[in-house]
Amino acid sequence: MTHFDLCLAWNWEYDQDFANLLEKSCAVSGLSLLQVTEANLEETLTRLQAGEIGFRALLDRASDSDERFQPLVDWALTNGVFQINPQKQARWAWDKATMHLEFITGGLETPYTIILSPQNEQPDLPGLDLAPFGGVFNIKPAVGGGGWGVVMHATSCDQVRQARGEYPAEKVLVQAHIEPERLEGRPAWFRVLVCDGAVYPCWWDTTTHVYARLTADESLRFGLGELKQVARRIQNLCGLHLFSTEIAYSQGKMIVTDYVNDPLDLRLLSAAVDGVPDEIVINIASRIARLAERGATLSSPVR
Repeated sequence: MTHFDLCLAWNWEYDQDFANLLEKSCAVSGLSLLQVTEANLEETLTRLQAGEIGFRALLDRASDSDERFQPLVDWALTNGVFQINPQKQARWAWDKATMHLEFITGGLETPYTIILSPQNEQPDLPGLDLAPFGGVFNIKPAVGGGGWGVVMHATSCDQVRQARGEYPAEKVLVQAHIEPERLEGRPAWFRVLVCDGAVYPCWWDTTTHVYARLTADESLRFGLGELKQVARRIQNLCGLHLFSTEIAYSQGKMIVTDYVNDPLDLRLLSAAVDGVPDEIVINIASRIARLAERGATLSSPVR
């Protein structure tokens, strides 16, 4: 049997650059990488079942959007493979309603939020007191990423009813709109990437989605050191190795506005205007390789 040190499952065309970087990082560490895409998925599953190949660690960036990759994850579970972002843990962390409650219990600052049951379970919208939102709020389905289903700057119950009707099987969050402070004219809104304990805070424009790495000098000058502390607390709470989160500095507080993003967008800034700074993705690829190497002696953080 041929054993690979790490298997990367991916199905998004824009993951090609990350896959290439991970291949290089594995080579530097003397590790073998098996890339599984739509093109070789069926062949890979056949060879796994036949006992011709195997792998010791898995990074799955495909099964969330394509159920054909699920047998690959099932094989990993059955064979005790170390999973980077174990599927069970990831699915638990995807639920914004669950994370909201976990964050509150964990002492993290979050926007004022009302969690509504799915319309399928509670057809009639309960009476909502919108006064605490100050006239404007955001509406989010509990599960989904990339801005899917999010209504920004909502102002009425009718918009809440409409959102529940569009996603009747999902819990819906009605969440206070957070206005960040401005630091030398720049909105203090940050997307923070986390990989195996390493934290990469970036300025993030909520309109253009453009990143700019927060420098050590800026962090010191503006007193933003708490960003990394909050991100590490989120990692401890969600139990994932690799994810991103959004944090706004508002009214003197670090407020977590978008809880856990997985799988996270790892397009390169050199290839897309709203991509992640290249040096961050390069560092993440290196850390993933080292994490896979340690995988045999680590326990996956599954609840």
